[in-house]
Amino acid sequence: MSQQFQGKVAAITGAASGIGLECARSLLAEGATVALVDRAEETLKTLCAELGPKAIPVVVNLTDPQSVANMMPQILEKAGHLDIFHANAGTYVGGEIVDGDPDIWDRMLNLNINAVFRSVHAVLPHMVARKTGDIILTSSIAGLVPVVWEPIYTASKFAVQAFTHTVRRQVAKHGIRVGAVAPGPVVTALISDWPKDKLEQELAAGGLMEPKEVADAVLFMLTRPRNVTIRDIVILPQSNDL
Repeated sequence: MSQQFQGKVAAITGAASGIGLECARSLLAEGATVALVDRAEETLKTLCAELGPKAIPVVVNLTDPQSVANMMPQILEKAGHLDIFHANAGTYVGGEIVDGDPDIWDRMLNLNINAVFRSVHAVLPHMVARKTGDIILTSSIAGLVPVVWEPIYTASKFAVQAFTHTVRRQVAKHGIRVGAVAPGPVVTALISDWPKDKLEQELAAGGLMEPKEVADAVLFMLTRPRNVTIRDIVILPQSNDL
């Protein structure tokens, strides 16, 4: 590896699994110090022990405002500064709206929208003061193309897209880049409720991607020259017709 992120500090939410964990692995391999942010304390401790001394566990419940307020102080105490923040944590609810449970929707919307807004707000003052930084948000193809069988999830990702590109224009004057990575279906815990036969069928047909492919796209975004911002990067399985 090139070690091009030597001396850089990144923080990734939802880093105990899936896309977040693969992005952490990718940045660590390039020399960065990475704060893995998640509420799964024991999992984080185990992962960071395996990943090495540059992997730092930061236990935060993103749906608890007070816990989010304590995120940045933890990062600064353990790593000293922050160059990259990846607001990745999220969850998924699909299905017919008429059969849905609004209480489950509320929990998803709180994590997918409110927690994203709060966590970005928490790191921005530090980046503004330093006049540099990168913020990546994990969006979805559903934030660009309405997916008819997941209306609530789609709505949450449309909110993420709107937030990403209004904040991007606000903070560009401070030397901060903001962009969204918008993958299609990825093999993560978010699709753990898929029937086994459907999962196997989609994998065989090339209809799913692995988290590593999303991590590679995030690394591409972060390695562009400072005068270049990747506003959105959309990644789809070859067989996806969206």
